[in-house]
Amino acid sequence: MPHKIDEQALLLDIRSLDVDLKSPKETLPVLEGITLSVRPGEVVGIVGESGCGKSILSLSVLGLLPGNMSIRSGEIWVEASPVHQLGKEQIRRIRGRKVAMIFQDPMTSLNPSLTIGQQLIEGIRLHLEYSKTEAKAHAIRLLHKVGLSRPETLLGEYPHQLSGGMRQRVMIAMALSCNPDLIIADEPTTALDVTIQAQILDLLKQISEEEGTAILLVSHDLGVILEMCDRVAVMYAGQIVEEGPVDDIFTGPKHPYTIGLMSSVPSPGKKNQRLFSIKGTVPSLRERRGGCRFSTRCAHATRECFEGTPVLKQVSGAHSARCFLLEERGAEADAVS
Repeated sequence: MPHKIDEQALLLDIRSLDVDLKSPKETLPVLEGITLSVRPGEVVGIVGESGCGKSILSLSVLGLLPGNMSIRSGEIWVEASPVHQLGKEQIRRIRGRKVAMIFQDPMTSLNPSLTIGQQLIEGIRLHLEYSKTEAKAHAIRLLHKVGLSRPETLLGEYPHQLSGGMRQRVMIAMALSCNPDLIIADEPTTALDVTIQAQILDLLKQISEEEGTAILLVSHDLGVILEMCDRVAVMYAGQIVEEGPVDDIFTGPKHPYTIGLMSSVPSPGKKNQRLFSIKGTVPSLRERRGGCRFSTRCAHATRECFEGTPVLKQVSGAHSARCFLLEERGAEADAVS
């Protein structure tokens, strides 16, 4: 069932976002020039290696950046609310009510000293102004909705008494508790086994289709992105290097980094073949100064790649990429394949 997307409205609008990490000795760029939007009902994926800034981008939207990081410039809008300008109390009114988050590891996200009921009911009472009885009844309905049996009993149990899959379902129930317009799912299946992963993804898909909830899905798993998303943004070293409809990205990737990621995915057609591997590692924060950030790992890099700074340019339709080679060779995929 296709998502019903309002082409005009923007639920989340991130404009030229720069985030820095500050220490007593220096200031280092973590995110640079991030522009990304999510429309109502849309599922947008963010993919890239560890250290590319995916989680920091998610935390920026909710005003949850670590104390040593801050927004240097740019804007984050949730509908008409300028998150980048709001104080802590104002952001709390948006967090949970308009935008909710499902974190990577539910065991470290849930408070081990509080029962499931205490953690779930608190947010419901805060945002929806329900009585204690109403909030408890709503919590039970939510736990049942996310596929947990005996929800009344679960309310009195602690996180360590639940399995990993059950804890993640509780996190999803918490995210849904105040009927948010957008759910940010930061690697929601990383800590789970394959069977439970599939169940959690099916649940998120069902929620998106039935409730019209938009999802910003952060993942390093390309298979998950292909199955779940309408659009995808590929991040590398704190920048978006390619963005477009998921079918365009997977069938015709343009940036050499995206092509490398696609080539590294195992498939039945690659049986008995050595999987492709991108040489090198993501540059550290101190190494991100000038030039294309992928140039040191790219087999096609030229002098311009090391000295100039490529910008994100339209390839075709809604598909864009950040690469000098595309400009020189007419954006042909074989220029970097």
